[in-house]
Amino acid sequence: MPLELFLDLHSQPCRSVFMFAKKNNIQFEFKKIDLTAGQQYGEEFGKISVVKKVPVMRDGDFVLTESIAILKYLAEKFRTADHWYPADLQKRALVNEYLSWQHSAIRAHGSKIFWFRAMVPIITGAEVPKEKMDSAMEDLSASLQLFEDKFLQDRSFIVGDQISLADLVALVEVMQPVGTGVDVFKDRPKLRAWSDRVKEEMGVALFDEAHNTIMNLHSLPQTIQDKGMLEFLKPKIQKMFN
Repeated sequence: MPLELFLDLHSQPCRSVFMFAKKNNIQFEFKKIDLTAGQQYGEEFGKISVVKKVPVMRDGDFVLTESIAILKYLAEKFRTADHWYPADLQKRALVNEYLSWQHSAIRAHGSKIFWFRAMVPIITGAEVPKEKMDSAMEDLSASLQLFEDKFLQDRSFIVGDQISLADLVALVEVMQPVGTGVDVFKDRPKLRAWSDRVKEEMGVALFDEAHNTIMNLHSLPQTIQDKGMLEFLKPKIQKMFN
């Protein structure tokens, strides 16, 4: 049975897994789980993963959730180049440090911008109040500044002169608000230069393939409406503002 990856490229963790597997010529079967249709909550997917989130990897009888766990598994099983997840103790620790930090920082703040700018107007028919949007943008800016000051510093990549899993995970998260029209690179030449280096290392064609969905959100409102997800998503939005 071939390796299976259950993905939706609207999701930044899914994009990181997708790009890593493709870049390293890891053969897999792409199993689309349509988040806009709520397929992650369906009975069939529930038989594969009770977590009901993507990405999910199935390798024979072995099922693994959580993108970071999947990336590490793929790197070790397929013995990808050392720079992705270095054997050197301290370099690996730096990768793990960033991967541990990003969940409550760039990921959380970039995802909130995505919801505020892309999802809330679709679901509620109204823009997010300015004070809430301004606060969310401030949080994102603070995370990006900390990323530059702490994790990037004056290096080409997070761990040094070569790309790692940390860089790949960081870039897909940075791109989430970009997909809604936010120029996160404005007045941030260091961040832009790093982003360009990561894209070059991954390959522009692969980067564009993975990000085509997030960079073309014009059809999202009709897609969500057509698939009957508006009423389902409204409680999620209400919880966000409580």
